[in-house]
Amino acid sequence: MRYGEKNCAITGVGISEVSRGSDKSSLELTVDAALDAIADAGLKRSDIDGIATWPGGDGNASGFAPVWIAQLQDALRLKLGWYSNGGESPGQYGAVFNAIGAINAGLARHVLIYRSMYEASARKLAFANSLVKAGERQRGGFAWYAPYHVHAAALQQSLYFNAYVHKSGIKPEQQAMIAINQRRNAGLNPHAIYRDPMTLDDYMASPRIAGPLRIYDCDVPIDGSAAIIVSAIDAARDCRNSPIRIEAVGSSMQYRNSWTQLAEVDTQAQPKVAEMMWSRTDLKPADVDIAELYDGFSFHTLNWLENFGFCERYGAKDFIEGGKRIALEGELPVNTGGGALSGGRLHAYGAVWEGCTQLWGRAGERQVRGNPQVCATSTAGGPLAGAMLLVRE
Repeated sequence: MRYGEKNCAITGVGISEVSRGSDKSSLELTVDAALDAIADAGLKRSDIDGIATWPGGDGNASGFAPVWIAQLQDALRLKLGWYSNGGESPGQYGAVFNAIGAINAGLARHVLIYRSMYEASARKLAFANSLVKAGERQRGGFAWYAPYHVHAAALQQSLYFNAYVHKSGIKPEQQAMIAINQRRNAGLNPHAIYRDPMTLDDYMASPRIAGPLRIYDCDVPIDGSAAIIVSAIDAARDCRNSPIRIEAVGSSMQYRNSWTQLAEVDTQAQPKVAEMMWSRTDLKPADVDIAELYDGFSFHTLNWLENFGFCERYGAKDFIEGGKRIALEGELPVNTGGGALSGGRLHAYGAVWEGCTQLWGRAGERQVRGNPQVCATSTAGGPLAGAMLLVRE
């Protein structure tokens, strides 16, 4: 069977300035990233006939999703045949999966997908993206958090991570390798927020947010935007870059889709998502050249290493020991641009931008050697998860 994602390819990627407080508006940053991606693909604005984003504009001051599709469509004067957003999807990659469906249905040929964040500026104005809002009656899942003072995602995820630590036996010195490796990679990425070297002593001396998570285990709120162009495969071959085929996706929901009633808090929704992705390709984990793995918290990256099959369940501690295997020159370079921990929280689209940059061989000082052709990438923790396998033709 030929699955629909194989009819689609990434043809261009773009990124705005990424900062801890921008002089530009969120819309300006989004326009910058979008125009960058369109130009990278060798396309014109008139070629773009679809837009998708996750989760769509949220209409509040948190900076989590500040730009609506209609705003970007108007700013770029695009004439669209199709558009889509929505938060109920397989993590942030829901926008890509929707675009794949639209292209296969003949609704679009070149889809602009963007993810914008304006959280750094919002937090300076005290509009933090808290799970629990002061002065509001808590409903739904948040009602389970409020009595236990779980007001932020780090507190929530620390509870899940504690279960993982108990089952895996991972030590802080091993856990630290994710953050240290990514800081090293960020030092070679001009778009990254934090580029100063980090030692194990630096990591161990950093503030503990909620055990076992330290501040360097948490992603960095930023102002910025990333964009990608997903095109029909026949149209992709006429674009500027070698097409990066979407070889396989994982988008299943086979667990209780609940942040508070997860059956397996130590793995979250990842295992069946990864299993689905591998079932849609003849490639195997050993074929992967680079891995751009979700790192809202370092815990998620450990999970994805195991659930993608790069190591056995609860074996990530040994796989990352000393950091050599996951380094740029290692057998599986991980989060080669610094990820969200040091590069900044662009959710999974910063990872896609970096993965494509690597596959096209233009990552400069941080370029992985050996002509990488296959990238595994993933998104999200909790009950929401998505995965993609990207292959450069």
